[in-house]
Amino acid sequence: MGSMLVFMLAFICLSTPEESSSGMTWGPSAEIAERLRNRIEAAAVPPRLSVGEDAIYASNVLPRFYERRTYRPAWSSSGQPTQQVEELLRALRKADLEGLTPTDYHLERIEETLYRIREHAEKGLRPNPELLVDLDLLLTDAFLILGSHLLSGRVNPETIDSEWHAVRRHADLAGILEKAITLDEIEKSLAALLPPQAGYYRMRKALSVYRSVARNGGWSPVAEGEEFLLGDGGERVLALRRRLEATLDIQTGQSDNEELFDESLDRALRRFQKRHGLHVNGVATPATQSALNVSVDDRIRQIELNMERWRWLPQELGKNYVMLNIANYELEVVEDETTVLSLRAVIGRPYRRTPVFSDSITYIVFNPYWFVPRNIAAQDILPLVQKDPDYLTKKKIRAFKGSGARANEIDPSAVNWSKLSAGNLPYVLIQDPGPENALGQMVFRFPNKYNVYIHDTPAREVFVHPQRSFSSGCIRLENPMELAVYLLREDGKWGRVQIEQTIRKGREQTVRLPKPIPMHLLYWTSWVDEAGVVQFRRDIYERDEVLYEALKEPALVAGSGS
Repeated sequence: MGSMLVFMLAFICLSTPEESSSGMTWGPSAEIAERLRNRIEAAAVPPRLSVGEDAIYASNVLPRFYERRTYRPAWSSSGQPTQQVEELLRALRKADLEGLTPTDYHLERIEETLYRIREHAEKGLRPNPELLVDLDLLLTDAFLILGSHLLSGRVNPETIDSEWHAVRRHADLAGILEKAITLDEIEKSLAALLPPQAGYYRMRKALSVYRSVARNGGWSPVAEGEEFLLGDGGERVLALRRRLEATLDIQTGQSDNEELFDESLDRALRRFQKRHGLHVNGVATPATQSALNVSVDDRIRQIELNMERWRWLPQELGKNYVMLNIANYELEVVEDETTVLSLRAVIGRPYRRTPVFSDSITYIVFNPYWFVPRNIAAQDILPLVQKDPDYLTKKKIRAFKGSGARANEIDPSAVNWSKLSAGNLPYVLIQDPGPENALGQMVFRFPNKYNVYIHDTPAREVFVHPQRSFSSGCIRLENPMELAVYLLREDGKWGRVQIEQTIRKGREQTVRLPKPIPMHLLYWTSWVDEAGVVQFRRDIYERDEVLYEALKEPALVAGSGS
């Protein structure tokens, strides 16, 4: 009887909470809370926490999260992991659906720690508080990192490209996690952080399709060589057919003679050329052959990189907005996620790149003067004047000494232009309105630090090229009248007829829009259009490789509040 009493007392001492000197009930959760507090407070500021070899990256958000809940563990109760652990693990394992890497979110370390905790329980041992602290820190950090990446992207674009200004989304990730735990909505809360636009989800589907193609062996290259076309035959034609079948540009069994370049293959190749931004002529040119032979792994990577760029966008693009995809040389007007107007555009040369940012178009200038930017005056126009002293007169460009109200117009024939240089050009150049004006008949303004705008151009011949990077950074439109009519459609004083009459007068006139419209200059080398067609474009500014390398860096919290 005495031995039984001793055993029962010992069992009670091990199994029931104890009163601490402060009067707080002590138990597994309280002990874990105390250890969490000690671990976080003992770290430097900002904390440099780690679990084994896994660094805790959410160095600012994680301490705030635990402070708000007075260091109570978030992922265990009474010394055992909660069911929400499995829910978060499911979300981490599915991160690859977003083009992200599950192992970036402590997945292996969490699974190892969880295994050891369960092994303890199966052996009937007391919960190991240090393992439970490790698990809590890992899971909290995983949620915050993944949540940050879904919300704002894994990389801050402005750290890798000075010409990329992102208006990224913001959220209180610590508050979101607390609410997710309270409402038992871990996966739902993470999914709510994804970009809300349909275009992102079309990309998500495309990623799945191309990964499926990769699992099935991808595609074999088409032997590069002389171009071939409708009516040709042979092994290269068969290879082309197989290549286009892999991406469903043509269905299998479309021809009785698969080595013949027939009309069905011609249509399929034209479809391929169109969705790769190539000259659509049905001819397997060297450029087309090169695009055909990009591997499926590279196309998957291209999709993943552009899904990351989607995550850099604002929460709302606008009910109606104007969008330019720089890599596609095309400007679109979008209403309720449907394109209602599409116009061919010219963008900046690779060494004068069109920047990426969001703003609002606020006014249009008809018959504009062109105040020639100093770099263009020095680098482009000065050499032309040195070759032809009458160049300025022919182009109706006037030269001024000084600036503002004190500027004095000078006679260009009185200047010895040959003695001037790009570093020594003391004149301001202004081109009068007219048919020679580099800005054409109208300019669309959205004031920005890059001094970039959309404008007309007298050089119409450039729009026939499939790749149109010819400008000094601004955007030229092939048919700007259509955009002007659209933007002024709610102003009864400004229809097409009134715009044409104003242009014929030849005098500069500024017209404010009835309502500013959001303008987004973007850079997508892959996207899925509204018809569900996967599009790819050449990386004209070589931004993909820079982003790819940046994504290899440690998975820091990229979003606001990190």
